[in-house]
Amino acid sequence: MEYKLIVGLEVHVQLGLKTKAFCRCRNDFGGIPNSRTCPTCLGLPGALPSVNKELINSAILAGHATNSEIRNIVKFDRKHYVYPDLPKGYQISQNDEPICENGFIFIKTYSGLKKINIVRIHMEEDSGKSLHLLESENRSYIDFNRAGAPLLEIVSSPDINSGEEAVAYLIALREIFRYLDLSECSMENGSFRCDVNVNLLINENSIEYKTPIAEIKNLNSFKSIKSAIDYEESRQKEEWILHRRTFDSIGKYTMGFDDKRGVTTLQRSKETGADYRYMKEPDLPLIKLDYAYIESIKDNRMVELPLDARIRLKKQYGLSDFDVVTLTSDKNLVKYFEETAMDSSDPKRVANWILSEVLSVLNDKEISILNFSLSPSYISELVEFIVSGKVSGKIAKEVFLEMLERNVSAAIIINEKNLEQISDESFIESIVIEVLNENPKSIELYKKGKSHAIRFMMGQIMCKASGKVNPILANEILIGKLRDV
Repeated sequence: MEYKLIVGLEVHVQLGLKTKAFCRCRNDFGGIPNSRTCPTCLGLPGALPSVNKELINSAILAGHATNSEIRNIVKFDRKHYVYPDLPKGYQISQNDEPICENGFIFIKTYSGLKKINIVRIHMEEDSGKSLHLLESENRSYIDFNRAGAPLLEIVSSPDINSGEEAVAYLIALREIFRYLDLSECSMENGSFRCDVNVNLLINENSIEYKTPIAEIKNLNSFKSIKSAIDYEESRQKEEWILHRRTFDSIGKYTMGFDDKRGVTTLQRSKETGADYRYMKEPDLPLIKLDYAYIESIKDNRMVELPLDARIRLKKQYGLSDFDVVTLTSDKNLVKYFEETAMDSSDPKRVANWILSEVLSVLNDKEISILNFSLSPSYISELVEFIVSGKVSGKIAKEVFLEMLERNVSAAIIINEKNLEQISDESFIESIVIEVLNENPKSIELYKKGKSHAIRFMMGQIMCKASGKVNPILANEILIGKLRDV
């Protein structure tokens, strides 16, 4: 039996706008329950919605960033369903005329770049949040602070064929939205949520069958998403062997994912469009957008996106794939690197230093590069001390730690502690000759191919120079002298 895993993703991005989608309540995470509500987002009789202009602008910008076709007529619809945290009994969304269609982005895979098509991007409002605090209370609480929050839903084509590709797509999408300052895209606070659709395309005797589609919900991390896809792949394969159920006979159903057990569990059959009873939102008129206005959003707000930044950094600075992928994971990290490399003779070494020492500090302190205390010029100066041979890498790390404590430049610390290495060749040569004269046995061991003899003599050289000579230069001079002996 041959089969291919088919995965499509529905991603909800909560936009970081100041106000909600269809009212003027503040759009913030957390806070006192039900403190940011009004008659409109609570669905009280007589309250009328009005469209947040920035919701439309954000959707247009997202469309440009995902190479989508952008519709110039904005139409909203009511999506009806009954749930305690949906106060109106319907959600304002977009059904048959989404603002963006037929887009695509590229993701990085083991075999290179892969194109993932995007079916649509549409605008909608979020629901409230149900809180199940204590099982013994036998009740739930509802916080409507989130009700009416502005969302974009991005629906991919089923072009994803593994859990790894799904995570790569989500990371790429998250980076794009963060670069555009549209959202924090935090799975922890719910501003980046994903539903996963999984089934198998099976080929038996040149006949193709599709297994029922499982829509998996309640996935709260990239690890959970990959685990759920991997488990569902094996479950559907086994189910096909045992029962041979097809999409045509079963259709689509909703699954939950149990993180602790690592398994999916059946929740319900999936609603269809008819179940939602879509209708045009009667309280919101059609909005006609000028094509010039759509283009102006791109001209005024588009930034260099991660993939373009990677290509440019690799070409401009000669960085490795790993370096550019790590740097471009945060646009502020790219900015910090370029400001540091601007005054450096060795951009590669700057990148290495930022990706090792600086990122280590950021991770330990759990801060972003925006909150890092040392300016790019301080790091650039420190790297130049290493490049010029004035300090060793080991000494530079010690200087770096003191820079963090005192928030002063490397030059001040190096001068205060007299840490600058000696690179005077004649001085180093005199010490090398002295060490050779004192260690004839080490010379004999070197001639016999014993590499530890070199290390011993280098140790003697560094000891005589109080550790201040340039070790690379000293090693070169030592090897040259040994060849002449």
